[in-house]
Amino acid sequence: MSTFAAILLGIIQGLTEFLPISSSGHLVVFQNLLGFSEPELLFDSALHMGTLVAVCLYFRKDLELMFRDSWGFIIRWSKREVGFQQIKETPHVGLTLAVIVGTLPTAVIGILFRSSIERLFGSVSFAALMLLCTGGILASSKWISPGKTRGKAPGLPGALLVGTAQGIAILPGISRSGTTIVCGMALGLSREMAARFSFLLSIPAIMGALTLQMSTEGLDSVGLLPLFMGFATSALVGLFALKLLMAVVRRGYLFYFAPYCFLVGLLILLI
Repeated sequence: MSTFAAILLGIIQGLTEFLPISSSGHLVVFQNLLGFSEPELLFDSALHMGTLVAVCLYFRKDLELMFRDSWGFIIRWSKREVGFQQIKETPHVGLTLAVIVGTLPTAVIGILFRSSIERLFGSVSFAALMLLCTGGILASSKWISPGKTRGKAPGLPGALLVGTAQGIAILPGISRSGTTIVCGMALGLSREMAARFSFLLSIPAIMGALTLQMSTEGLDSVGLLPLFMGFATSALVGLFALKLLMAVVRRGYLFYFAPYCFLVGLLILLI
């Protein structure tokens, strides 16, 4: 892989990971156009690691409070000063628990169906069909009335449902951010909380995918320089795209991305 191709794919990943138009679908298409007969799965993981850095930077205050409050709760629970019923009184502890619970279905889906899903990353037509599905998911957000409570994290059943939606979004062409945000809104979360939970939930998913990928492929399959340039580009562009999407979600304009997904999916199928 050339450095130019790595930077180009990093820009695409940074934009499409957060904008709800499916990063995996776009990477499948552009890797095919650049002449890669097999999906560069290690490189894909490096690009996702770059956007993971962007998420951690953007939500650093949430992550700091989640770690601090959860650790403090564990200490107090070990001393029997609090019980699990007090979790609702500490929002960031509840958010931490929701992220852990939501990660479970994603992990199960990713592990059980990994080989089947990886084969789909070589199919441009499948990615195009899933882009059409993403368009339908985004369009439905126009008619969903989100909850009004900004700081309320999803309950455990809701976390499982959003986590399942994230697991399904492993398929190339299905937008992870779009699917999980719309699912959260349908469960009664506010727009901002649905987006926050969606991206916080992505952190363990990306880390797990990266760990699995690096255990099966070596660095020689891509090259160190393209790997680093793709990582750095996706991190910088991803931070910009994340700020943009959060502004769009707050205003309730998520469905604006649906026509793009419909158009790109149809064009890929036709061409």
